[in-house]
Amino acid sequence: MDLNLKNKRAIVCGGSRGIGLAIAKQFADQGANVTLLSRDIRHLDEAIKQLSSSKNQDHHKLMVDFGSPEEVRSVIKNYAQQNNDIQILVNNSGGPRAGKILDIGTDEFKEAFLQHLVSDHILAKTLVPIMQKNGYGRIVNILSVSVKEPIKGLGVSNAVRAAVANWAKTLAEEVAEFGITVNNILPGPTETKRIEALIEDFSRRRKLPYEEIKREMEQEIPLKRFARAEEIANVVGFIASPAASYINGINLPVDGGKLGCL
Repeated sequence: MDLNLKNKRAIVCGGSRGIGLAIAKQFADQGANVTLLSRDIRHLDEAIKQLSSSKNQDHHKLMVDFGSPEEVRSVIKNYAQQNNDIQILVNNSGGPRAGKILDIGTDEFKEAFLQHLVSDHILAKTLVPIMQKNGYGRIVNILSVSVKEPIKGLGVSNAVRAAVANWAKTLAEEVAEFGITVNNILPGPTETKRIEALIEDFSRRRKLPYEEIKREMEQEIPLKRFARAEEIANVVGFIASPAASYINGINLPVDGGKLGCL
C-alpha cells in the first residue's frame, strides 16, 4: 500500500491547531512538504516547529483570514505563483458558534459561508490547474457528521457544512478525469478546543455542569469516548495518498459509530 507523500506539497487550512495540525503532522511524517494556513501567526510559528522534517522537506506557513475572500485569493495566488508543486489541499476551518437556527442573524450565515464555502472555492479554483499539470490531486474537506445528521444547537454549522458537501460532490465529478479526487471527512466529537467551547456553551444554556454534558455526549458514541485528532488525521493521510486513488466524491464519517444512518 503506497502511503508515501514524498515530493508532494500539501496545503492545510486551519493547520496551526487541533485537527488541522494533526493532519499537517501526519503529512509531514508521510514525507510531504506542508504549508500551514491560519490567521494567527503565533500559533503558526509554534505549529511549524512540530512538523517532522528531513533534509529534503521544506515546510511553509501563510497567515490568512478565511473570512476575507479577497485576502484568501491574493495570498494563495501569490503563493501558487512561486510554488508549483502543490498537489494536496485540505479545507479545514473553525466552526460557527452554537445556537438555535432561529436565533441566528443573517450576517452570521453570510460570514460562515464566506469562511467555508467561498474560501474553499477560491482555493480550489486556484490550485486545481496546478494539480492538473502535476497529474495528481487530492482535495479533502474536513466537515462534520452533521452532513448526514444535523446536530441540535448547531444551526449555522449544519447549513454551511451541508452546502460544502454538495459543492465538493459536484467538484469531484468535474475534476476526476484529471487524476484529482475530492472527498469529505466527517469527524464526530473530537478532543479539540472546538469541542471544549461547544460543551461550555451547552453547559451554560442547559445550566448543567461541564462534565455532565461531556459524559452525556460520550455515552451517545458506541466507543464511549471522543476521537483524538490524530485518529482523524490517519484517515486523511490515507485519502490523500496514492493508495486512495479510486476513492472519489464520498462523505466518510470518522465518528466511533455515532451516526445512526448507514
